[in-house]
Amino acid sequence: MASVRPLRALHYDLARTGGLQVVAAPPYDVIDDEDRAALLAGSPYNVVEIDLPRADGDPYSHAAAALAAWREEGIVVRDTAPAIWALEQDYTGPDGGSYRRHGFLARVRVEDYGPGRIRPHERTHPGPKEDRLRLTRATRANLSPIFSLYDDPGNTAWSALQPHVEGAPWDEVTDGDGTTHRVWRVADQQTIAAVTDTLAATELLIADGHHRYETARVYAEEVGGEGGHRFVLMCLVALQDPGLTIFPTHRLLSGLGDDGRERLYEALRRDWHFQPIDPEDLEPVAGDGPLQIGFLDGRDSHAAMLTIKDRSIIDAALADKPAAYRELDTAVLEALVLKGALGMTEDDISHFRGLAYARSASEARDQVASGNADAAFFMGATPVPRVRAVAAAGETMPPKSTYFYPKVLTGLLFNPLDDA
Repeated sequence: MASVRPLRALHYDLARTGGLQVVAAPPYDVIDDEDRAALLAGSPYNVVEIDLPRADGDPYSHAAAALAAWREEGIVVRDTAPAIWALEQDYTGPDGGSYRRHGFLARVRVEDYGPGRIRPHERTHPGPKEDRLRLTRATRANLSPIFSLYDDPGNTAWSALQPHVEGAPWDEVTDGDGTTHRVWRVADQQTIAAVTDTLAATELLIADGHHRYETARVYAEEVGGEGGHRFVLMCLVALQDPGLTIFPTHRLLSGLGDDGRERLYEALRRDWHFQPIDPEDLEPVAGDGPLQIGFLDGRDSHAAMLTIKDRSIIDAALADKPAAYRELDTAVLEALVLKGALGMTEDDISHFRGLAYARSASEARDQVASGNADAAFFMGATPVPRVRAVAAAGETMPPKSTYFYPKVLTGLLFNPLDDA
């Protein structure tokens, strides 16, 4: 079962930085060069200096030197006693709804994937894993948390933490999306025991951060033996938390050409019913009916809701997959269209050849309208129980099948790996 422990965190000295507001940042993979420059303009100690390093020489050595200097100067300090860090996030989702998500930061023992321990839910791309491994080797620390889910029908873990979050937080930060992140340091031993005992009886499902987890596995084996390197920083949220939401990630096609578009339409006409629809209504509505996917063609701005003609089409295309996997619109699109009609390989998908992603329907429409994409497919949100069912069946979803919102910020705290 999952081994969840408190940690002696390395964190910013709030008195030295003026609080987290100017030093925390979104995860590295959603930051472009302009964003990075703006964050560093707010503070030279912003976490992007070490989590997304830039240097004329070796950027990873630069990150390690910067972190060492910050520790020497007292910009970041190490706790003397282990603790769990409670986290609340108040946010407005892409659907316009208001939510509050509860979780906590702790360190988790790195295990091989498997039942009763830790499961992935999506396939990963190779590039980011090498980058994160080099950064971990250099800094010997987890700089950003992996986001994972656990099963807690009785809300036991958060109920234990609840009394400790009724007072003022250790600090809070509001990010560029308007999400407010509040953190509390909880060192009470009875509370820690209640939380860790609860999670000892459940497996963990990685929601976001697969690359970083796989990096942690490689790093732990490289170092060998026992010690802090056998653990990784995680933010843990209950599957039953009312603030846990999943939104869709839409697919963008490029480089179709006349031949590609002909093959695409041949497959679509064969397997799907076309219903013309307003481009503003392309996101499928969740329901128990036949599988649907929105479609927008940039050549003539043709917008349609695609409905699968017969369930047997899906069953034949994914005959070797479990029932839960065959319910995924992303898996059906991949099998019938991306691989089936367009001939994309796993390598093409992993390296974004002819395929890109959009986090919102408006972004997808804009990419098509601007000519940056030839066409777009609009996906539905995957329900949390389906994510869990696919993982329990031993399968991993196609990349970008889920969009867990909001992200967990980088810089709230760090997990040193050079000692226990």
